[in-house]
Amino acid sequence: MDWQEFLTGESGRHELSMEQTETLLALFSRERVPLNQTELSLTLSISEPTVKQRMGEIYRKFSASFPELDNHQGAGKSRILHTKLKQKYYQPSQPVVAPYPEEFISLIEEKIRRFCGRQFVFDTFQKFITENPHGYFTIVGDAGMGKSSIVAKYVWEHKSPCYFNILVERRNRPELFLKSIRRQLIDRYQLPKSEDADLPTLLAQVAAKLTVGDRLVIAIDALDEVEQEPGGNLLHLPKNLPTNVYFLLTRRPYSLDKKRLLVDVPEEELDLRDSQYANFNQDDIKEYIRFVINTDSDHKNGLKNWITTRNIPDKTFIEQVANKSEKNFMYLRYVLPAIAKGVYNDLSLKQLPDGLLEYYQSHWVKMGMEAKPGQLMENVLYILLEIGTPIPCEMIAGIAKVDECDVGKVLEDKWVEYLKKQNVEGEICYTIYHASFLDFLKGKREMDSKRKIFKEVNQRIAEYLEMGME
Repeated sequence: MDWQEFLTGESGRHELSMEQTETLLALFSRERVPLNQTELSLTLSISEPTVKQRMGEIYRKFSASFPELDNHQGAGKSRILHTKLKQKYYQPSQPVVAPYPEEFISLIEEKIRRFCGRQFVFDTFQKFITENPHGYFTIVGDAGMGKSSIVAKYVWEHKSPCYFNILVERRNRPELFLKSIRRQLIDRYQLPKSEDADLPTLLAQVAAKLTVGDRLVIAIDALDEVEQEPGGNLLHLPKNLPTNVYFLLTRRPYSLDKKRLLVDVPEEELDLRDSQYANFNQDDIKEYIRFVINTDSDHKNGLKNWITTRNIPDKTFIEQVANKSEKNFMYLRYVLPAIAKGVYNDLSLKQLPDGLLEYYQSHWVKMGMEAKPGQLMENVLYILLEIGTPIPCEMIAGIAKVDECDVGKVLEDKWVEYLKKQNVEGEICYTIYHASFLDFLKGKREMDSKRKIFKEVNQRIAEYLEMGME
């Protein structure tokens, strides 16, 4: 872990805002000596009073870990904080046991790495749990609007029990959810003889242990990705909840017949698409772009170069890319790194893709998928689509009947941003990264359903599996 990554992690642990994180990273951008107030003002293009106000908040938040900051009066606090952080950075690593299931730690850390804004969501949820003795609160939004990141951020800050339904990994069944939540609640609240308890029993046991002012919030992401037989609530969530027990849920937009969540306790929905949140969403999108341009060590130099060579003011770039994103964070996750890497060096700002689907389609065309249909890249993607679970390169090559090295080039070069690589029982496996790209591929399959490639892919999968059974 480099110095800037370490500082970003410390920022998250001390709940710094995006502006405060940007200030901290700039303050200590020189590992040896902190910037002074004037240098910070020039670096961040903000006034010195704003710098002073931000630094005061940073010192206040870090004082929980370093009381010396509270005890020290006057100048010199930046050097104290710098010294303490350097000591922590260079001390021998100690194993950290996070209060989250091991299966979700990497997901949570990745989701909060560039998290921006969404304060209106957290404020609305806080109001809900303050005004109601128990209940269900659901965040609704299209793919790519940041629902999973909101849950990850809440879980990171509040250490809440959680479960992330992940369709592409087949981690989306009621029995898997119950097993995970049961383990979390037993470990956290020391529940005796509960290894086989159902969810209502577990919740009642926890509620009996809560002290005055305590609440249990269980966060569940992507109800729309749950795979479950008809009948009953999704994940068998209970209709009634004990006092001081709440669920924070996310899901894509749905019709009433698909809701599958009938409850007898207070419930509320916050739809990110609602016009009343339009300005909040747009501001958060701009904050994300601003953060990547000014602070993200992976992409800021490439972005600055692209912007500078076209003589575009930062403000104009931020405004226009925010409009093109259509308030979709997944669009930014792909487009900003692509700009930084030089993928769009031949395009102007106006020519950048409009919206996530146009971005997927433009990359599809750029990779020659329409000029040369049926090529290996297309076969690999459709194999991943049809299999639907993490599989190794060797298996993909076996199904496609090609050399494993050729498949590896596709996975690690042409489509690496769209795929998730993970270790499954000691073997490196691949799946589609995000549900929005899965939807894009499904759309291709439906539009071109008469093409031979789909029949051939499924036939080869069947043949490969039959060989394995023999």
